[in-house]
This record gives sequence, C-alpha cells and structure tokens, in this order.
Amino acid sequence: MKSIAKKIVIFSMIGLMQVGLGASVIEASPRQDDRNQKYEQRDKDRDKNRDRRIREEQARYEREMQRRENEREQDWKERQQREKANHEEVMRTLGGLAILALILNNN
Repeated sequence: MKSIAKKIVIFSMIGLMQVGLGASVIEASPRQDDRNQKYEQRDKDRDKNRDRRIREEQARYEREMQRRENEREQDWKERQQREKANHEEVMRTLGGLAILALILNNN
C-alpha cells in the first residue's frame, strides 16, 4: 500500500511539474494577436501614403520647373530657384518622417 501511495505522489508531482513547465513556455512564447497585424497594416498604409506624397511632389516639381508661356527669362530663373528650395524642404520633411517611422517601429 505504501508503494502505491508513493507512486501516486510521485506521478502527481511529475504531472504538476509538466503543467508548470508548459505554462511557463506558453507565457514566454511570442503572442500572435491582432495588434501586430494592425500595426503592420498601419505601417503599410503610412508607407503607401508617403510614397504617394513623394510622387505627387516630384510631379508638381517637374511641372513648376518648366517655363511658362510669356514668362521672362529672369522671372523663370527666380521661380526655379524658389521651387528648388521648396522642393528640397518638402523632400527633407518626407525623409524625416520616414526616419521617424523607422525609429518608432524599432521600439
């Protein structure tokens, strides 16, 4: 009778240890929940939006750099300088937003 009781106690302890080990493994494993998918979708949308804004800015820049009808040479050169400065500012801003997004995603 003593040996049966000992076996029951030993097997019960082994079972409890396995349950505890399983629980700790489950708790330590990375979770696959919807939040990660939402963040990934948000990041993809942000990237698409940034790419769209870059294409729009480049198209606008190309249009503005062309000489207009009845525009004097001097006026055209001045407008080109202003547009170039404006374009560089917008592109720096968009690049800064991209870097900021990368930094925030790594955290």
